[in-house]
Amino acid sequence: MTFLRRFAHNYGALVGLAILLVVVAVAILAPVFFPSSPWESAGVPLLGPLEDPQFPLGTDMLGRDIAAGLAYGARVSLLIGVVSTAVAVVIGVSIGALAGFHGGRIDDLLMRFTEFFQTIPALAMAIVLVAIFNPSIVSITLAIAVVSWPPVARLVRGEFLSLRSREFVQAAIVVGQTGPRIMLTQILPNAVSPIIVTASLMVATAILTESSLSFLGLGDRNMMSWGFMIGAARTMLREAWWMSVFPGVAILLTVLAINLIGEGLNDALNPHLRGRRG
Repeated sequence: MTFLRRFAHNYGALVGLAILLVVVAVAILAPVFFPSSPWESAGVPLLGPLEDPQFPLGTDMLGRDIAAGLAYGARVSLLIGVVSTAVAVVIGVSIGALAGFHGGRIDDLLMRFTEFFQTIPALAMAIVLVAIFNPSIVSITLAIAVVSWPPVARLVRGEFLSLRSREFVQAAIVVGQTGPRIMLTQILPNAVSPIIVTASLMVATAILTESSLSFLGLGDRNMMSWGFMIGAARTMLREAWWMSVFPGVAILLTVLAINLIGEGLNDALNPHLRGRRG
């Protein structure tokens, strides 16, 4: 049974994939559907949903189109989620691979370094880092990456510790392959499945973290985001519920979709889990 067939057997994962594809399509086509800037006033302030066909999701207190904000906000959330996760995975895999392969003092040193980052609450550290380097899409992405890599490092370390004593690794050592080559060509390919699953779930966490930072006023002021929309609408919750509900639903659906996809990947890539369920 192929990977795609195993993945397709998880109907929740298929639903998540469909939702995520819609979000990605909206993000890509945002300039087509909404040519003007989402920051511009486009209509009468505080129009409710469906009151004006031109603004199906209504407008905010400045007359900005809520639908346009959601579309452009999807671009920011997905971009930060994917890029920050990629950076975190690179850092985590590098540290975890070195610790797990070499062991000994190198392992102790790198794990103490990892534990230092894990003792500090991730959101609190992200807030401090963004505040220090001024809120921008670059500083937000790097801050989220810095607070996200420790779980990847510990996961990769465990995989390398269990794989380095296998016969194929010992055979590579006997034939004279170098340590970096063994890590990259022998061990890492066999540890890639749990890394992929973890990375998929990290994207959802990164989106939530970015939304939290934007809600607190630490988002990029030049880019519309879902967190900013909710933060700007918190004083208008009774008068204009749609200003905060629609971005909140967008975050909920996107994070839920990514988590469902992560579960589907875990089922498809983890044969031991499939065996227990079967």
